[in-house]
Amino acid sequence: MIRSAVTIALVPQLTSGPWIFWEDLELGMKKAAALGFDGIELFTASADAIDPDHLAELLEKYQLQLAAVGTGAGKVLHGWTLTDPDPEIRKKAISFISDMISFGAKFGAPAIIGSMQGSFGLGTGARLAHGFQHFCEGLDQLGEKAKQEGVFLLVEPLNRYETSGFNYLFAFDNFQPFLKTRNVKVLADLFHMNIEEDNLAQAILDYGKYIGHVHFADSNRKPMGLGHTDMKPIAAALKEIGYDGFVSAEAFPIPSPDEAAEQTIREFRKWFK
Repeated sequence: MIRSAVTIALVPQLTSGPWIFWEDLELGMKKAAALGFDGIELFTASADAIDPDHLAELLEKYQLQLAAVGTGAGKVLHGWTLTDPDPEIRKKAISFISDMISFGAKFGAPAIIGSMQGSFGLGTGARLAHGFQHFCEGLDQLGEKAKQEGVFLLVEPLNRYETSGFNYLFAFDNFQPFLKTRNVKVLADLFHMNIEEDNLAQAILDYGKYIGHVHFADSNRKPMGLGHTDMKPIAAALKEIGYDGFVSAEAFPIPSPDEAAEQTIREFRKWFK
């Protein structure tokens, strides 16, 4: 069964970003539950920014699931990535993501590696090779950490304006032979895919076996239905591959958080219910 989720950002240092609800965890969860969402996706400053017992109480209270946890604060707040040339920074990145994996795993939720992959696709020769190697080494270590915790790890292809590294769903085919772990899945973000993929639905059909999570945002990163993305073939493709994970609204809170959430759940029901 395909389930709905909405994003909640709890990082006070950030004033903008593609998240629907902001700063107030319980209020965001209360609104999500009232609208009929199945889960929430959290973006936090660190793994210890939320008391897991308190989160468990709130999830139970509002009958929600934790869909996934973002790790981007490691890059945004600290500048850490898995492909930094400095080995000490890479260690910090791995430690930060590892802690997020453990936090999410308490609730059966995977961690997402998006911006913390860094940019490693520019250049040639040693620079490119080292970046690719660092990325694979990081995914191997973190994929096995996630396996030990009983969850999978998510890696997200980003558009070319956000990284020169992992941009397309098909690129995971290039990584697979170099990975020892088999516990990594791909996050299909419809906004990024709109920029990079020739055909979103076909990419989902071709590489659906790798997909473990979906970000639900329109071509302009507004809530679905406010841009020009054609959801009909995308929804059909997700159903055809038997996708049974979350479709999570990582979109700008436009025109307001409440209206964005309402728009999202309407579109979710239109295509998946």
